[in-house]
Amino acid sequence: MLSPHATPADAAPTDADAERARKRAAFEAHKLEKRLCREVGRAIVDYSMIGEGDRVMVCLSGGKDSYGLLDILLKLQARAPVRFELIAVNLDQKQPGFPAEVLPNYLRGLGIPFHIETQDTYSIVKEKVPEGKTLCSLCSRLRRGILYRVASELGATRIALGHHRDDILATLLLNMFFGGKLKAMPPKLVSDDGRHVVIRPLAYVAERDLIRWAEHRRFPIIPCTLCGSQENLQRAQAVALLREWERKHPGRLDNMLHALQHIVPSHLMDTRLHDFAHIEATGRPDPEGDRAFDADPWPEAAPAGEQVVHFR
Repeated sequence: MLSPHATPADAAPTDADAERARKRAAFEAHKLEKRLCREVGRAIVDYSMIGEGDRVMVCLSGGKDSYGLLDILLKLQARAPVRFELIAVNLDQKQPGFPAEVLPNYLRGLGIPFHIETQDTYSIVKEKVPEGKTLCSLCSRLRRGILYRVASELGATRIALGHHRDDILATLLLNMFFGGKLKAMPPKLVSDDGRHVVIRPLAYVAERDLIRWAEHRRFPIIPCTLCGSQENLQRAQAVALLREWERKHPGRLDNMLHALQHIVPSHLMDTRLHDFAHIEATGRPDPEGDRAFDADPWPEAAPAGEQVVHFR
């Protein structure tokens, strides 16, 4: 019984409160699912990633991103206007303590075809890379070569990777800051050996949505003890910078992704993309012209905590 001085906040949650909370959580999860399916479907259509009869090899690492990729592709497969196959592939790199039974058990529960490829790349990476140096580059090259071979053996026509919007933007910053290139991760490309088409269906998806989806779906996440265990990686710093920007100015990362889709070569400095040498006055108005000298069309930076309205 409540005391005479009790307030509503002091009262224990009732069954009605629990039911309201359950319905609210279900509503939010449904909204999130719709958004994920919409963004993945939009990327697939925009870049012609998957077509009739394709056999899509989904690379599953045991992290939230690849789990989310497979989960959403399965949902889209059931409703897509074209027929395509999915086969999940995991590369067991023989990392110490890797729970080898987790992914097979999970995939059997889904009832989809899968293949576990076992290759001890862990020992190679640890042997070849000096202590304290970044492991990612060699690990990535070894993994890529193995996955290309497996794709050929399985007859896959597409190799689907779990890179999302934030990965693409972090790569853009890394290439600008450290590589001297204006280059990111393309949503679709031909593999290094020229034999495979690689796709990134999560290209429009924000990492925060994948985090929430993984929590909702309770994926059996497997931590990485190679790349994920190293501190002070340049990529981690780029990701932290992006998160800070988004926290202070919501919408900035969407605008950055939008910029990658709306490039104006005449306003950059690459002579291979624009013929600067033969620019002459024509006497005709140019829609691009010298607008770079106009006043900035974007809003001033707002103080921390204030939200900026971003244009599209």
